[in-house]
Amino acid sequence: MKELFKIDNQVAVVVGGAGGIGEAIALGLGQFGAKIVLASRNMEALKNVAKKITAQTGAETLPVQVDVTDEESMEKLVKSVTNHFGTVDILVNAMGVNIKRDALDYPMEDWDRIFDVNVKGTMIACKHFGKVMKNRGHGKIINLSSGPGMRGSSGGNTAYRGSKGAVELITKALAVELAPYKIRVNAIGPIFFITPGTIHIREYPELAEKYSSVIPLGKLAVPEDVIGSVVFFASEASSFVTGQVLYVDGGLTAS
Repeated sequence: MKELFKIDNQVAVVVGGAGGIGEAIALGLGQFGAKIVLASRNMEALKNVAKKITAQTGAETLPVQVDVTDEESMEKLVKSVTNHFGTVDILVNAMGVNIKRDALDYPMEDWDRIFDVNVKGTMIACKHFGKVMKNRGHGKIINLSSGPGMRGSSGGNTAYRGSKGAVELITKALAVELAPYKIRVNAIGPIFFITPGTIHIREYPELAEKYSSVIPLGKLAVPEDVIGSVVFFASEASSFVTGQVLYVDGGLTAS
């Protein structure tokens, strides 16, 4: 049964792998034996994360710069991956951007930016890496939604939550369309995580309590909390699972 979770020597592309949840996912996949391709716009950050992953896991890593909103850039990424490793087994779309604005005053240029990265970027990556997977008759695609992605909220998150709702439906649609080619498409819906950009929350007990008090498990999440879910979707343990969204949210969506 342990063989179900093995991903040794599989090629995993993590788009948005230069930090935060994407970095944790890439590190986790490397710990389980995958070869890691890290992709984002920030090449310096990618190189630093690649060195970290190799040092901690021994995994072979390849950092490649990409603009997820540009098809030509994505095609170059696919070519770099296939030229270097020969194929791709796992795609994780971990990129994401949020710009908080009041709904009635929301600048459409900010709205477009969020949907370009979160929705269009996800589809572009699925489209072009999906072609490689189709040709080899196998593949795992894992998109990142959001734990509260299908819930309403205040705080200026209308565009972000709308984009993540779109990602979930794209995931389901692709799961059906790509099933004949043995490509499984699923999504992870993480809650608000403590990342390097939000680590300050832990320094303020009242603020930390505000966030953790609404989570049934009663604690703040860290990026490493998503690793098990991603490995499940990336491995043969989920061979009969596609079109699903797994919320890694401490029970928030159930409450």
